[in-house]
Amino acid sequence: MPAAGGKIRTPWDAPPEHGQAIEVAPGVLWIRLPLPMALDHVNIYAFDDGDSWSVVDTGIRSKRAQALWETILAGPLRGKPVSRVVLTHHHPDHIGMAGMLMERFDAELIMSRTAYLMARMLILDVQDVPTPQALQFWRRAGMDADVFETRKGERPYNFADICAPLPVGYTRLRQGDVFEMGGRRWDVHMGNGHAPEHLTLWSRDDELVVAGDQIISSISPNIGVYPTEPEADPVADWLEACGRLAQLADESQLVLSGHKLPFVGLPFRMQQLIDNHHGALRRLEAHLTSPKTASECFAPLFKRKIDPGTYGLALVEAVAHLNHLHQAGQVRRSLREDGAWLWQSEE
Repeated sequence: MPAAGGKIRTPWDAPPEHGQAIEVAPGVLWIRLPLPMALDHVNIYAFDDGDSWSVVDTGIRSKRAQALWETILAGPLRGKPVSRVVLTHHHPDHIGMAGMLMERFDAELIMSRTAYLMARMLILDVQDVPTPQALQFWRRAGMDADVFETRKGERPYNFADICAPLPVGYTRLRQGDVFEMGGRRWDVHMGNGHAPEHLTLWSRDDELVVAGDQIISSISPNIGVYPTEPEADPVADWLEACGRLAQLADESQLVLSGHKLPFVGLPFRMQQLIDNHHGALRRLEAHLTSPKTASECFAPLFKRKIDPGTYGLALVEAVAHLNHLHQAGQVRRSLREDGAWLWQSEE
C-alpha cells in the first residue's frame, strides 16, 4: 500500500525523437516507434550485452517502422547485431517486427508460452470476412446497428497485416525464472488481464522494472473480452496480477513501460490501477438499475466520449467488466429478442 501523499514522477519530460534513443540506465536505451492509432506510439528498449543487443518489444510492421529500424540499427545500436528479441506479450504493436529481426540476425526469440502461441496463431489466422462467432459476439454486446452493418462487410483486423511472419521456435520464460540481460539478473513475474502471461522483468542488480503494458504511468491498459473466449473474466486476472505485483514495488524503481513515459512511484501507481477498476465496477453496477446492453455502459466506465476509433476497444472492455460482475453474482443477464444480452444489477 503506498504511503499517503505518494505520487508518480517521470524523470524525462519528453520521449526520444523517432530513430533516436535516450539512455535511461547504464547500457539501457529507450526508443520510441510510431503507431497509426489513437495511442500513437510504442516504447521499445535495447539492452547492451557487450557484442550484441537484446531488444524488448519491436513495434508494428510498416514501411515507416522498417525505415526507422534501419536508422536505429545504424545509429543508437551502433551497428551491433540484435542477438535476442524479448516480447512482453502478443499484441501486434509489440511483436510486429520481431520476425524481421529474427530473420536478419538469426536472433533468439524469448517470451512466455501463451504469448508465443497466441502470436503465432493470430499471425497465421488471416480472415477476409468476420467469423460467425464475431458476429454473434457483437450482437450479444448490443453493438450499435450502424457500426454492426459497417463491420459486417469489412475485412477484419488481421495481425498478418501489421506483423512480420514469426518463425517457429522460441525460448520460454516462466513465472519465477531468473533471466540475464544487459549485465543484470532479472526475476520473471507474469502479469495478466491485458494479455495472458504478460512478461514483466524485475532487476536484482538495480532498480529497474520492464513492465510492458502491464503497468503504465498515466493510462490503464485495455482489458477486453473477445469472440475467442466470450465468457472470459480478464478483470479478475488483472486484479489478481496487480495485487501480486504490488508486493514487489518500491519507491525507487524506474518502470520502463510499453507506452507513455518511464516513471518512478510504483507503489502508488499499483494502488491506483487497482482502485480505478474497483471504482469502475461500482459505477457500472449502479448504472445497471435498469437493463442495459454492453454498448450502453460506456459512460460509467470511461467518463469520456467514445469516438469511432476507440469504439471497439470500449466495447470489449465493457463486456469484460460486465462478465466480472456477472460471475461474481452481482448482476444478472437475459437475452433480448435481437440477441443482445441485457444486464441488470441484482436487487
